[in-house]
Amino acid sequence: MPFLIFDCDGVLADTERNGHLPAFNRTFAEFGLPVTWSDAEYAEKVLIGGGKERMASLLTPEFVAAHNLPTDEDGQRDMLARWHRRKTEIYTELVATGALPGRPGISRIAEEAASAGWRLAVASTSAEASVRAVLEHAVGPDAAARFSVFAGDIVPHKKPAPDIYLLALSELGASSTDTIVVEDSANGMRAAVDAGLATVVTVSAYTENEDFTGAALVVSSLGDRDEPARVLADPLGISPSSQVSLDDLTAILSHTARSTQENQ
Repeated sequence: MPFLIFDCDGVLADTERNGHLPAFNRTFAEFGLPVTWSDAEYAEKVLIGGGKERMASLLTPEFVAAHNLPTDEDGQRDMLARWHRRKTEIYTELVATGALPGRPGISRIAEEAASAGWRLAVASTSAEASVRAVLEHAVGPDAAARFSVFAGDIVPHKKPAPDIYLLALSELGASSTDTIVVEDSANGMRAAVDAGLATVVTVSAYTENEDFTGAALVVSSLGDRDEPARVLADPLGISPSSQVSLDDLTAILSHTARSTQENQ
C-alpha cells in the first residue's frame, strides 16, 4: 500500500503570504509589540521552521529590554506560547473565511490516491489546529477525514531535521520505498530526503529560487485544468503532463525501489 504525505503550508495552500504573515502581524499588534514584518522580512522568517521559533527570533537582548519582556527561559517560553496560541486563532479564522483555497492539483491527486487505495497524511511543523483547518478547506471535510495528521510540537527537532517524517513513517507503519512526499521548500525537502523519502517539490511564493537538489521532481504545482503544472526539474525523466498524476508518483516510487535494491 503506497503512502502519500503532504506538507501543509505552501503545499496544500499558499498560506504564508496571505495567512501566516498577516496573522503574525495582527498578533504583534494585539500584544503591543512595535513589529510589522514586511513581505521581504517574512521571506527570511520562513526559513525558520515553526511559528514559535519565528516569533522567538525577535527576542534579542535589546528587544527584550526595550519592551520589558521576561528575561528568564520559563517566562519567555510561556510568553511565546501565548503569542503563538493567539496567532493560531487568528490564522484559523482567516482560513475559515475561505481566503486560502487549495493549490492546483491538491484535491484532485488526493481523490485519485484515496480511490486507488493509497494512505494519505500531512506532516507539518505548524500547529495542528492550523493544519487541520487548511486541510479541510483544501480537500473538503469528507476527504480530510481520510488523512492522518502529524503536526505541531510532537518531535524534538523541526524541519529541516527529518524527525516529523520519521515519526510519520513509524506511526503509519510505512517504509521509505513505498512513501512519497510533496513539499514546497528546501528545508522541507531536506527533512523528507534525509528520512529516505522520494520528494516532489511544488514551489511556492517564497521558495521558487531555493536549491532543490535531491528532489525527484520539481514543478510549479501539481496542476489542474485551469492552471497547468510547469516542470522545473525532472532528474528521473518522469516527464509529467500538465497535471502530475498518480502514475507519475508511482513511477517515482518504482525508481526509488530500484535504486534501493541496487544499493543493497
